[in-house]
Amino acid sequence: MDYDFISKTAIFRGVTGSETEAMLQCLHAYSKTYGKDETVYRTGDHIDSMGLILSGSVNIEQGDVWGRISIIDNIGRGQVFAETYACMPGEPLMVDVIAAEETEILFLNAERVLTTCPSSCTFHSRLIRNLLAVMAGKNLNLTRKIGHITPRSIRERLLSYLSLQAIRQGRYRFEIPFNRQQLADYLCVDRSAMSNELSKMRREGLLEFEKNRFCLKEDPQGGGQNGGRRGQED
Repeated sequence: MDYDFISKTAIFRGVTGSETEAMLQCLHAYSKTYGKDETVYRTGDHIDSMGLILSGSVNIEQGDVWGRISIIDNIGRGQVFAETYACMPGEPLMVDVIAAEETEILFLNAERVLTTCPSSCTFHSRLIRNLLAVMAGKNLNLTRKIGHITPRSIRERLLSYLSLQAIRQGRYRFEIPFNRQQLADYLCVDRSAMSNELSKMRREGLLEFEKNRFCLKEDPQGGGQNGGRRGQED
């Protein structure tokens, strides 16, 4: 196991590789590998462990009675998922966690994380503080998604999401973690209608795209590239 990598993740920030190894033994952590589209957790499960992505990624999905799927988030390497439900073991999951590709996950028991062990590990309190910071960050991400899906039109939802990606990556050219169907699910729109809108926006010179790679062009409000602060083109 790559303890140096784990020590650089948000939840283990401030802990060295050797300290991480000792801590994982104290926490009785274990890893498991999932194939693409394999279910990690499903709606209705009661869980006691959160997952840390060691490689690959998972999608957090929510379905309705008609089988329609909405992607709530994509969790990539070094990120944590299911921490809220793991800290509330009596609460059934309202989402599915699906491997978006071949994925290795390190599972951490929430009770062991939140309870200082008898040997009083030096860095255990730091782990708890890091977990709190991770959960606060997740709340911010959910707030951002609400902002993306609040506009009524598909174009406004696309521009809201793509603009934030450009800002976060510091450039007009960037990649997103979703394919077309996943992006449509994330934005809660019909895939065909979204694809038509993307094609129309490309014809109007607003953006270019190939698969999950995008390049934003003109400011749709008429400000032009030079009027914004999204970042550099390349």
